[in-house]
Amino acid sequence: MWSGNPKTSHLYIFKRPNMHQAGTAEEATRGVAVEKLDFMRKWGLNTYKCTKQMISERFGRGSRTVDLELEAQIEVLRDTKRKYENVLRLARALTNHFYSMVQTQHALGDTFADLSQKSPELRDEFGYNAETQKLLCKNGETLLGAINFFVSSINTLVNKTMEDTLLTIKKYEDARLEYDAYRADLEELNLGPRDAVTMARIEAAQQQYQVQKDKYERLRNDVTIKLKFLEENKVKVMHKQLLLFHNAISAYFAGNQQQLEQTLKQFNIKLKPPGADKPSWLEEQ
Repeated sequence: MWSGNPKTSHLYIFKRPNMHQAGTAEEATRGVAVEKLDFMRKWGLNTYKCTKQMISERFGRGSRTVDLELEAQIEVLRDTKRKYENVLRLARALTNHFYSMVQTQHALGDTFADLSQKSPELRDEFGYNAETQKLLCKNGETLLGAINFFVSSINTLVNKTMEDTLLTIKKYEDARLEYDAYRADLEELNLGPRDAVTMARIEAAQQQYQVQKDKYERLRNDVTIKLKFLEENKVKVMHKQLLLFHNAISAYFAGNQQQLEQTLKQFNIKLKPPGADKPSWLEEQ
């Protein structure tokens, strides 16, 4: 019988834990842990096999799958990328040097114009020199627009398009190493005894080998397709950019302002408005 004060006493209700929910949570946690351990085990085994294969190839003891035609194309791409990176470096240097020259011409033109106003006896001489520098500065800014467009396009080709293909090639080369590692493992098992335990291991190795073979062949096909499209794109881009570079440089040094401006219109290049203080005069195409 309860005789406590209802105003001061508290009633505590204890709820028994749901054993089913607790058990389910524990099983889920255990399942995640087992999954992680299984992943680490497979990763470690794969790493061991690939490292073993890589060392065997390096010391001439292991065989490797070779696609001579594809590997030759890959080497050509890497060599081309190195050469285009050099073109990009030199074109950027040209842009910086030329920008400095244009800025100097701009300052010199302003100085000549100021002296023309303050030196009556040399007004005409300072005046036409000021006009010449202003014209050179204007044409220089136009040429900078063309060169910056050239640099931007080469940069996209080298550091995005080519780099994307090289990333796929890296995946292909990793898949080739894995494929050869599992192939060598299967060949080694096939040379051993044929008891029940070994046959089970051979069957498992055959399945893993097939998975790696399919992955290798898929990535080899991806690389072949990307190399084909990259070559077509490279020719298209460079044809346009080399024509732009030649026409703009030729028109500038020939003093043909009309031809220089026409070249920029031909390639849809717009210049930044006067007063911009950065070397890049290129806006979006």
